[in-house]
Amino acid sequence: MRNEIAIMADPDTVTGFMLGGIKSGFPVHNKDEAKTTLKQLVDDEYPIIITTEKIGDELRDDITKYSGSKALPMIIEVPDKSGSHKRETDPMNELIKRVIGVEMVK
Repeated sequence: MRNEIAIMADPDTVTGFMLGGIKSGFPVHNKDEAKTTLKQLVDDEYPIIITTEKIGDELRDDITKYSGSKALPMIIEVPDKSGSHKRETDPMNELIKRVIGVEMVK
């Protein structure tokens, strides 16, 4: 297993994270490219994969498949340059619930 964090997102978001110190950046331009890249990152055993909320929404089934019942890989969704958007469920809350077994209450 690798000991790195990967960022898979639009080129601007990848650049921002790489300027912040993330060494493994994978810019994607469409859903198909994102799907292929996500599978490759999982196959390469990156323990933490950061992506944008937009990509997360587009690849929800794949993200659930790769990280549904396991602690790793941890796929974290962050807002992109256009900001956060409303969602029915909070993926970060679901991640915390899955990893530590505690539901966060607002």
